[in-house]
Amino acid sequence: MRTTTTPPGDVLSAAPSWEGGIRRAALLLARLMLAYLFFVNLFWKLPPDFGCPPDFRFTTARPDGSLNRSSGLCDWIGVEEVWSTRERKLLDGPGPIEVPIGPLARLNGAIIDNVVQPGIRVFGWVLWLTEAWVVASLFLGLLSRLGGLAALGLAIHLMIGLGGISQPFEWEWGYNQMVLLSLLMVAFAPGRFVGLDAWLRPRLAARAARGSPVGRLLLALT
Repeated sequence: MRTTTTPPGDVLSAAPSWEGGIRRAALLLARLMLAYLFFVNLFWKLPPDFGCPPDFRFTTARPDGSLNRSSGLCDWIGVEEVWSTRERKLLDGPGPIEVPIGPLARLNGAIIDNVVQPGIRVFGWVLWLTEAWVVASLFLGLLSRLGGLAALGLAIHLMIGLGGISQPFEWEWGYNQMVLLSLLMVAFAPGRFVGLDAWLRPRLAARAARGSPVGRLLLALT
């Protein structure tokens, strides 16, 4: 008896029409909501000062452990640096599972100390433009897997830097869900269902079939 298998990329199209419609609608909603999340967070750190004070002072810890807050991007970068030296766990709660992330948090703190803070005027642009790219990519469904990869990197960074901290309180699962939504974008590249990727893919597939390395790369990112 001969059986057929469905290629992974055709999972949605192989479903019955009503199931496929629900799945496409869910992916579209997830894509747009993640894009909107990044969109609304562009405005509190607008270039060229990224919401920082004129001297680009970062948030620091007082001797009693409380925070001496700054503003804008300098505030949250400082918060991450302070918490990089404190005990950090994910999935911390009454359940049986907890994941210590102290080494990752300390690595994040070292990068902030040695790269981000000294180069904040450049790093701020890199961060803001990356988030703006995520917004454009996911809203338009353009190179949506690449947009998902950028969102995933940003979400993992935020989860390590801020997830579950107590001062200021940051709900861990908000960041965990950002990671999961971003993973969905990478896995399903939802722009191919309702987005510009649906128009691009046949053209890129034709270029890839002719042996174009650029065509193959861009096809993988749509």
